[in-house]
Order: sequence, then C-alpha cells, then structure tokens
Amino acid sequence: MSEPAQPDSPRRRGGLLASTLVVSSMTLLSRVLGLVRDVVLARLLGVSAGTDAFFVAFRIPNFLRRLFAEGAFNQAFVPVLSEYKTRGSLAASKLLVDRVAGTLGSVLIMVTVIGVVGAPVLISVFAPGFGDDPTQRALAVEMLRLTFPYIFFISLTAFAGSILNTWGRFAVPAFTPVLLNLCLIAAALFLAPLFAEQRMAVALAWGVLAAGMVQLLFQLPFLARLGLMPRPRMAWQDPGVKKIMALMAPALFGVSVSQINLLLDTVLASLLETGSVTWLYYSDRLVELPLGVFAIAIGTVILPSLSKTHAADAPQQFSRTLDWGLRLILIVGFPAALALAVISEPLLASLFLYGEFSVLDVNQASLSLRAYAFGVVAFMLIKVLAPGFFARQDTRTPVKIGIIALVANMAFNLMLVWHLRHMGLALATALSAWLNAGLLWYGLRKAGIYQAQAGWGMLLLRLLVAGGLMSAAIFALSAQTDVWFTGLAWQRALWLLAVVLCGVLVYAVALLALGLRPRHLRR
Repeated sequence: MSEPAQPDSPRRRGGLLASTLVVSSMTLLSRVLGLVRDVVLARLLGVSAGTDAFFVAFRIPNFLRRLFAEGAFNQAFVPVLSEYKTRGSLAASKLLVDRVAGTLGSVLIMVTVIGVVGAPVLISVFAPGFGDDPTQRALAVEMLRLTFPYIFFISLTAFAGSILNTWGRFAVPAFTPVLLNLCLIAAALFLAPLFAEQRMAVALAWGVLAAGMVQLLFQLPFLARLGLMPRPRMAWQDPGVKKIMALMAPALFGVSVSQINLLLDTVLASLLETGSVTWLYYSDRLVELPLGVFAIAIGTVILPSLSKTHAADAPQQFSRTLDWGLRLILIVGFPAALALAVISEPLLASLFLYGEFSVLDVNQASLSLRAYAFGVVAFMLIKVLAPGFFARQDTRTPVKIGIIALVANMAFNLMLVWHLRHMGLALATALSAWLNAGLLWYGLRKAGIYQAQAGWGMLLLRLLVAGGLMSAAIFALSAQTDVWFTGLAWQRALWLLAVVLCGVLVYAVALLALGLRPRHLRR
C-alpha cells in the first residue's frame, strides 16, 4: 500500500502540476473557441457603434462576474469550504453549501433586478460618451437589460465550480466557459441575420443570456454525483456564511483591481473616437489567452492546495507551493508577453482582418495590445500572489494594496490618455498591475509568508536568454508584412502557425540547452 502524499511531497506537487495541466487544457479549448467567436464577430459586425454598445453591455455584467463570482466570492468561499472539508464531515460541508446557496441566491436576485431596472443609469455611468449618440445609448441600454441577468446565472455557476474545485474536480468548471463561446457563435451565425443590420449586435445579447442558463445547468449533475446538490436555505446568521461574507467585503477590491481598471478604461474609451472600445476589447482578448490558459488555471488549482496547507499548519510547505507557482508563471508568462509585443500586428491581422474589420483597426488595436503585453507577467503573478493571502483568510491586506493600485491606475489614465489615446489606457492598466503585483509580493515577504527558494538567479538568466532568442526568431519570421495584410486567410493562418511553433521550439530548446529540465517544474 503506497503512502499518502504529504503536504509538500513530490507526489503532491506532481498532482498540482497534473491538475494545472487539466485546467489549462480545458481553458485552452475555451480560449481557442473564444478567438473563433471574436473572429466571427469581427467578420460579421466589424467595428461600429453597435459593437461598441454590445461590448459595454457585456463588459458590465462580465466585470461583476469577475468581481463577485470568480473574484471575491471564490477567494472567500474556497478557504472556508476547504476548512469544513478538512476538519469536519460531509454533512457539515453540505449544510454550508445549502446555506451559502440560499443566501447568495437572494443577493443575486436583488442585484439582477436593480441592474435591469437601472440599466440607463449604468450606461450613463460606464459609457458617458454614448450620450452624444441617442441611438447608440438606447441600443446599449436594451442590450444591458438582456445581458445583466447573466450575472445571476454565472455567479451560481462559479459557486458550483468552487465546490467542484474544492473536491478536486477541476475539469468540469474549466470546460464550462466553452459553452459561452458556443452560444455566442451560434447567436452570431444564426440569430443575428434575423435582425436589421444596425441591430445585429442585439442577437449577441440574447446569446449571453442563454449562455448563463446553459453553463449553470451543465454543472448541476456533477454536484449531484458528489452528494452536494444545493438545497438553498436562507441563513444570514450561520457562522460559515458570516465568515464568508466578512472575507468577501475587502476581497471585492483586492482580487479584482485589474477588472476595475479595465472598466475604467471602457469609461474613458467611450469618450474617445468611435472604435476605441472595440480596439481595446480585441487587444485585451489576446492578452486573456495566456492569462486564462495558465495563470487562472494555476491560481484555481493552487488556492485549495494553499488553503489545505494553511489548515494543516505547514508554513514551509505553504511557502514552497507559492514559490513553485511563481516559477511556473514566469516560465510561461515571460515568453507570452514578448510574443504579444513582437508579433501584435500579425496576430491581429491573422485573426480579425476579415469583412468589416479593416487594416486601420489592426494598426490601432496593435498599439493597445503592445501596451497590455507590458503588463502580462504582472497580470499573471497577481493570480498566484493574491491566493497567498486569501488561503490564509486574509483579505484585508490585498484590499489595501488593491486600492493603492486602483488610485494609481486612475492617475496613469489621466496622464496618458490625452496623448496616447486608447494605447495610454492600456499602458496605465499595465503599470498599475505591476504596482499591484509588486506590493503583493513585498507583503508576503515582509510577513514571512513567502521565502524564495534557491535557484531564482539561474532561472531568470535562463528566461532572459531564451526569451531573447525566441523574440529574435519570431521577429525575423514575421518581418514580411505583405502576407499579413494582403495574403489569403489560409496563408496568414499557416504563416502565423509557423511563427508561433518556431518561437515555442526556439524557447524550449534554449531552456533545455541552458539546463532546465521538466523535473524542475515538479519541484
């Protein structure tokens, strides 16, 4: 009979890596379909007042989703549920699930009603520039009333996903976003043609609403198999519910500063020339690819692990798990940031230069993509550093740091937007992300929670050399700009695939030549 894995044994870290790869592969599928979705939207709808209105109407509930559901709620709920699971019985965990479901559901109903009724006010607040065009504003209000209920369904979906993650069922929650992309693709292809040309974007709002329902229904059978299907009960005075609510309040800022920054970008972008909101959206979507495929995946896997380690009172193992996560983030995030900056135009042209999406749109979106790329590593580091606090049920420290970063982002926005336009908004977001990540790292070090393990100097040297070689290789291959703007779709796609594969190969071979081995990723 084999020994059980210890809190920081090689078997355990190997399991964390395996779970991360499972989540990453499911998330990769979702992100690829997300790119397909964006290609379809760019080709059918292009850049217009209607697309700007839709992206604002979708970004508001999407922002609330990340703020409440995947943000503050997830970071507060998982550590408490892990504590119940580790120290209590299945019946106690089930009772907590029931009471959280009832309490959360009642709050979500109230928020949804307020959002639908107050849609005109929300559009005025988050897209003040739309006030100059009554038609665009009316369209945005109509679509927001369709998309806002998404927050109800997707928050309950995130609640179900948090339970599944705590029980080690990572694949199902990671696959669920695929359904959103499928619903939006179906809405664009089959529903949009039924609308008048200037109202085609409304079909996408219906697709968002349908996607929320589908994603929630998809996860319920898996909860039933675990014996954790919620039976909602209102219980505001339950100790577990009160603890989660207390942890959530400060976490609203601490975990979602980057999302608040993006929303502020949308507000200011609505005041710029038409198309600015859409250019930021498409560049942000490409940044979300490495962020979602790996950083969010490892953050999802590492939070329950850190919570269990903290509950077991094993601070050294806690620190080593954080160190492992940070190394993986840099190994993947550094080359991703370089690639996004070096081949921004080829990426955008290959994916979106069809139909109504023009060369001008590619050039404009590439400016904000390069600015966002500067912050990619910081965005990814936050996904690992923040759980270092949340797993210890400390949400106050990240909120203080989050407020500092938020104020800094507003200052950066005001300094950069008037000269750099939408590119300045993206750069401000990147700068504030670095400030956020740096302060989180410093806080963990100062409190003695995190201590760097040996080998960081050599790792950074390897990354710099390998990243430099990769950048030179993909720049040389992508220098022939004619193919990106005049080539056929299949020519652009094949050449982009060749550039990406060459970059991956050069980077991997360079790391191997410099002494990095796969076994190091499990340590």
